[in-house]
Amino acid sequence: QVQLVESGGGLVQAGGSLRLSCAASGRSFSSDSMGWFRQAPGKEREFVSRIDSRGSTYYADSVRGRFTISRDNAKNTVFLQMNSLKAEDTAVYYCGGFWTGAASFRYWGRGTQVTVSS
Repeated sequence: QVQLVESGGGLVQAGGSLRLSCAASGRSFSSDSMGWFRQAPGKEREFVSRIDSRGSTYYADSVRGRFTISRDNAKNTVFLQMNSLKAEDTAVYYCGGFWTGAASFRYWGRGTQVTVSS
């Protein structure tokens, strides 16, 4: 059974930082993309960032320059370093694994709440 478990969310003031982690089990994602989506209250889930098997990274315009994605294949884990956080970054952040042709992930975690107070 494939599981993705996020951690590292919480409450932070605007301008602060958080580091999200996502540990995968049940299969290796070293040959696949992993990444993050987020969903704010009343909004649709949106793409945040992903990293492919070669280490190439992709970001939404809204987070580029503030967020950094990385991965540790030996630990089957992906990270999201979030700096200069804004109130509009408040959302549930979902980890995903195995990028599909539908611009989404096949496997998902349950999410971790990030709240940025202004």
